[in-house]
Amino acid sequence: MMSQNNLSQNGNGDIQYRRAKFWQIILVSMNSLIGMSFYSLIGLANYSANIGYGIATVAVGSILTFTRVFDAVTDPLLAFVYDKVNTRFGKVRILLAGGWLIMVFSVLMMYSWVSGKGHGAFVFILLYVIYVIGYTLFNMTGQTLYALMTNDPKQRPMVGVCSTIFNYVVPIALNLIFYTKLMPKYGGFNQGFLTAACWICTGISAVGIVMTCIGISEFDKPENFMGTTVKREKLKIKDMLDVLKNNRPLQCYIASGASDKIAQQVASQSIISTMMGGIIIGDMSISTKLMTIGIIPSILFAFIGAKYAGKHGNKKTIVTWTYMCIYVTVATILFFVFLHMGGNTHSVATVMPLMIIYVILTLLTNGTKMCVTTGNTAFMADIIDYELDRGGKYIPAVVSGVYSLIDKMVSSVSALIATSAVALIGYTETMPQPTDTLTGGIFWMTMALMYGLPLIGWVITLIAMRTCNLEKEEMAEVQKRIAEKKAAAMQSQ
Repeated sequence: MMSQNNLSQNGNGDIQYRRAKFWQIILVSMNSLIGMSFYSLIGLANYSANIGYGIATVAVGSILTFTRVFDAVTDPLLAFVYDKVNTRFGKVRILLAGGWLIMVFSVLMMYSWVSGKGHGAFVFILLYVIYVIGYTLFNMTGQTLYALMTNDPKQRPMVGVCSTIFNYVVPIALNLIFYTKLMPKYGGFNQGFLTAACWICTGISAVGIVMTCIGISEFDKPENFMGTTVKREKLKIKDMLDVLKNNRPLQCYIASGASDKIAQQVASQSIISTMMGGIIIGDMSISTKLMTIGIIPSILFAFIGAKYAGKHGNKKTIVTWTYMCIYVTVATILFFVFLHMGGNTHSVATVMPLMIIYVILTLLTNGTKMCVTTGNTAFMADIIDYELDRGGKYIPAVVSGVYSLIDKMVSSVSALIATSAVALIGYTETMPQPTDTLTGGIFWMTMALMYGLPLIGWVITLIAMRTCNLEKEEMAEVQKRIAEKKAAAMQSQ
């Protein structure tokens, strides 16, 4: 007899979708508390390496690039771990908790217990590698949660909304804490600042791991990991190669996701944020404050994106709102170029009409990105189901592992791009500080990294999605075929 959480069909041949309760969606979405806490903390790795371990700016970029490549390689390898783990406490809960514990240990060592004690590059690299292993285990497992919980095309975008809200709110809240509380308290980027930031992030992540494990517990059962065939097949390397070669929607998603990720990670590097907020605008806290004002409007955008996805499908949501991202970003670049030509970009923080324009641009930027992210989150679950239909196996770690491998290999150069770029404008031994004088080099390099790279990524997304056939109508057919295959497998047992 099929579990109530498994996909089935009713007597009329209509699909009875697997659905989760709303409170379960909220709790599972809180895995973003973990991911975004560590994401914000690792964004300070440039400063940790320089301040805590005495590593020069250019060398920091090379080291972080190496660790990112290592991160990419571990993803498909840990897919085998995902496939093997089956305990009475479940599969995904064990993997999530294991990854979280490894990350907590590594960052506490990296930012607090070992940092500033006279250790050099070797210790920093070792601790970062340990962090990468934990993050890979956590992230690879986390990417499979939403496909496990629900396959309802109307509910999946809502899962994306909840996840996106946390993805948006957590970094803003942490930036507020970092730049309006910790920085004034400790007098800038120093060891005291890094230690305090580390403890705050690990504390928030602890709440996230507990809530996520509670929310996913009902679905973390062996029957929900069965495939569309009776025989349980072991995972092989050729399964991953087959996915990469023959899963066209995944190929399109890789091109889209990797190009967007490298742009996002470059822009999120703390040195770029310092040049933008501290040097160009002249107030490190102003950008974070303005983004905070936009929390509610951005959340409303997320619901708009989810409603649009439920009606038109996740692929069309990604395409439509990517166009909107391009329009708003071009307008933002023109706004700052106009101010720079006038010789006073600091007026954004002091002249009310200019601040209002910046607020509007910020709201539109965050809102359109929110809609794209909502579509992307649900689209990964669609791709996992597409692979289940195509290959007859339910090994979500294969899809997430292959995606992460390519995605991280491409985006591994983000830290190197950021540090090399600032080195080109004079920062070869030290990091940019908010009190530095604005030069033409700083302005144009910041514009290129903050806004130019995302534009390139969005153009690649539009090109890739032209060849992806996973429209809303096709996903309905995919779910019907999965239901038929699973029903046949159960009847033959």
